[in-house]
Amino acid sequence: MAKRVFFSFHYKDVIEFRANVVRNHKLTKDKSAGYFDASIWETAQKTSDIALKRLINGDLKNTSVTCVLIGSDTFNRRWVDYEIMSSLKKGNDLLGIHINGIKGKDGKTKNKGNNPFYYLGYSFDKSGKKINLHNFIQGKWTKYSDLEGWTVEEV
Repeated sequence: MAKRVFFSFHYKDVIEFRANVVRNHKLTKDKSAGYFDASIWETAQKTSDIALKRLINGDLKNTSVTCVLIGSDTFNRRWVDYEIMSSLKKGNDLLGIHINGIKGKDGKTKNKGNNPFYYLGYSFDKSGKKINLHNFIQGKWTKYSDLEGWTVEEV
């Protein structure tokens, strides 16, 4: 059975065409989510952070895998972090793909970008039942502010 995939990326990589190479690959056709029309994204961004979160959360529904397309600045993008953390909360499998080896519309490749997964983390509270979220900013771990942690269900 095919998995439905949410793609997370920095929009600059769409403009430079690298994300589009993955998006337009025959293996991802009709199985992907997370590609927003630029006008929809810009409208939500102008409305509020809550509108952006709703847009992302809505597209995460019915997906089981989140694929993070890692370009030069992906690690430093607030909404990519939110997509990763929300995917973790939802229980999606996470996959990162460095895309700077793909030629951009200028015909050139770029150096590999930092891995955004290195800048995000979680810990458990003392009871071991609640996950707390963190991000690594300016050399230290801080509380992640865009999404609250959650209680882990016993299996």
